[in-house]
Amino acid sequence: MTMNLQRRSVIALAAAPVFGPALAQTLPPIRLWVGTPPGGSTDTIAREIAVEMARTLGRNVIVENKSGAGGNIAADAVAKSAPDGTNLLVSFTSHTINATLYPKLPYDPVADFTPLTQLLTSSSVLVAHPSLPVASVKELVPYARTRPGQLSFAIGGIGSSLHLAGEAFKLQANLFIVNIPYRGTAPAVADVVAGNVPLMFAPVVNTRALIQAGKLKALGVTSPKRLPQFADVPAVSEALPGFESRAWFGLFGPAKMAPDLVQKISDAARAAMRSESIRKRLEQDAAEAVASSPDEFARFVAADVKRWAPLVRRSGAAPE
Repeated sequence: MTMNLQRRSVIALAAAPVFGPALAQTLPPIRLWVGTPPGGSTDTIAREIAVEMARTLGRNVIVENKSGAGGNIAADAVAKSAPDGTNLLVSFTSHTINATLYPKLPYDPVADFTPLTQLLTSSSVLVAHPSLPVASVKELVPYARTRPGQLSFAIGGIGSSLHLAGEAFKLQANLFIVNIPYRGTAPAVADVVAGNVPLMFAPVVNTRALIQAGKLKALGVTSPKRLPQFADVPAVSEALPGFESRAWFGLFGPAKMAPDLVQKISDAARAAMRSESIRKRLEQDAAEAVASSPDEFARFVAADVKRWAPLVRRSGAAPE
């Protein structure tokens, strides 16, 4: 499912007819910047679309991990790059959450980027270490309520949808659960598996095999209804009516990209999301391809900044 998870992955494919073999060898590579470490959902998605984009564009595509500050370091690097299509950002829900979470960003999450396409959306799962003596959200809520501050959530990234899923969960259930932040999903999941942290909202892609192996147990899914992948796991909304949390992933370039370049890169990324290999992987991981147009994605991003702002303010969440 995943590709080689080295920090830097070079995908050198035969040049497609878009440029021709000779020209493709002289063109600089396209870099997909990811604001999380290797092994997480955003990194995995970037590496998968890189393969397909390279085939379509006839260009080398390189995935670069530049983690830290909730994805802001990678985003800032792309925002300040030339608008020539060689530096792109594969980002996620934190891109719009950070607009409210961080009092002062070094860039404007709307004005300083060219939205290219929303790649996909996905649900997550609330997992627990097997030693935690609860089997569902209905059991977790009263258990946590009688132990204020004694339980903790592993947070794979401050400002991520998983972080805010936990904040929404605590607000709605009136719970005091401590956040333990990590620099990425993979190390956070590893600590829950090790029993160092008891709880986490995590992507299906990072936890499905661990749940099946009994190394984690699923307490609830964040989709409105139960997921086919976990038919016996209740939705969180069955215990907390109205609860829902879905992450999105998207592709951005720096502001002021030429319209023809925007269309070419967007088309390549959207074609990648329609490929059979990615479609099958998304089905397994409780995700859905979106492949929106640049205009559609631009409208979505602007609206999503406003959508998350009230929850961020109510929760009191802050970068650490």
